[in-house]
Amino acid sequence: MDATPKAQVIANEKNLLSAMKTNNVELLDQLLHDELLFNGPSGETATKAMDLENYRSGNINLHTLESSDLMLNMVGDDIVVAVTVEILGNYLGQEIDGKFRYLRVWKLFENNWKVIAGSVVTLNTDN
Repeated sequence: MDATPKAQVIANEKNLLSAMKTNNVELLDQLLHDELLFNGPSGETATKAMDLENYRSGNINLHTLESSDLMLNMVGDDIVVAVTVEILGNYLGQEIDGKFRYLRVWKLFENNWKVIAGSVVTLNTDN
């Protein structure tokens, strides 16, 4: 791989959002580590297997995913990403239309960056 680690992770962030929008379970499988733990906005913790099944079954159907305010830091061999994502769609039977702040930890495994941990919070856009 020619690109810097940060550039590789930025590209993978774009691939991840694309996979989420198109329910591309194969790409999600490549980008998420098998031991992933992810905390959702209401505090529930999901595994990779749970996440993939929700996309596979159609329980997640997202129409809009637009990212902004990307920040990333390299900590040792890992990269921590914070990003705001505007989402419109359906998530586990609930309509969603809002902005969310994701925190993801990417780790390199045999030349492939994978998400090993993450969380998301709902941003309050009422001012």
